[in-house]
Amino acid sequence: MITAENKTNILATKQHFEILDGLRGVAAIIVVIYHFMEIAITDYNKNFLSHGFLAVDFFFCLSGFVIAYAYDNRAPHIGLFQFFKLRLIRLHPLVVIGSVLGLLTFLFDPFSDFYSIYGFGKTALLFLASAFLIPYPVMPERYTNLFCLNAPAWSLFWEYIANIFYILILYKLNKKILIVLALVGAAWLVYIGIKVPNGNLGGGWGGQNFWDGGARVLYSFSAGMLVYRFNWIIKNKLGFLGVSVLLLVAFLFPYADRYNWITEPIIVLFYFPFLVALGAGAALNPASKNICKLSGEISYPLYMTHYPFVWVFLTYVAVVKPEMSTLWVVIPVSVLILIVLAYLIMRFVDIPLRKYLKAKFLL
Repeated sequence: MITAENKTNILATKQHFEILDGLRGVAAIIVVIYHFMEIAITDYNKNFLSHGFLAVDFFFCLSGFVIAYAYDNRAPHIGLFQFFKLRLIRLHPLVVIGSVLGLLTFLFDPFSDFYSIYGFGKTALLFLASAFLIPYPVMPERYTNLFCLNAPAWSLFWEYIANIFYILILYKLNKKILIVLALVGAAWLVYIGIKVPNGNLGGGWGGQNFWDGGARVLYSFSAGMLVYRFNWIIKNKLGFLGVSVLLLVAFLFPYADRYNWITEPIIVLFYFPFLVALGAGAALNPASKNICKLSGEISYPLYMTHYPFVWVFLTYVAVVKPEMSTLWVVIPVSVLILIVLAYLIMRFVDIPLRKYLKAKFLL
């Protein structure tokens, strides 16, 4: 039986690392821009944001740090099912919201008619697979993404796997075993960098590179946990702006086919944990406090709601074939609109829904 005291412990949250919250929002915006840009400029060597996909590895590393910080001491008292409830209430409403948006853009995309190809049965399966995070890579028109209605859900699939392993095993492990896990993940990532053409570590999103996602989450989530467990927090005065600039360096780093197998693993294996340590230890300027708060709040809604509209952008580019001069207007306007949409969804759908679910299932 759950007592009132236990309920309080379950719902208690620690103070946020506010600059890390802000960095999550910066990375989410980078992901949105990257998804537009990879369609507009298909040659990664000519794309200024070709390493934008590495934001997912930063998310995984940040998640490992935050989960360890929030739950290492609470996990034994919360218990398995309460932990699952907390994580589902935090994460899954936007999984479903993103799936609904994906279904709507699938049905009403003015530049395609996929429903006539897939019909009611497969369309329903696409939606259910997306809403319940069951990989279903059946659309070659969408590069056999694991989740063809809302592509970024692939990383949530692996985030869930990491969370399950955390509450079952990882929080109980000592530092030495956690280091071994991180080293296994690191070796796996280096292997991917060598075997994949051009050394690209951006797999995990499709049926053809499914297990690459396992490597990415294994290393980065473990590395984030290690940053917390070893208290590798670097005190500094860079502030939100300074650490954000350092984060942008990782995504703006020139793409080079010959050297990606070296540069990308270095960024993921060393640079991102270093940035998490810097972000956790950076002093926050009071003027940046509200920006960090908003950036952190909007990061997950933006990440989970933008891609249904990127699918429409893909078919628009394929059918209309607009000039780059047009796309240089369409892309920034679209990004701004999607940020506003994410805020509205967060404010009027996600937050009220999570409050309702907490009141119903946790209180």
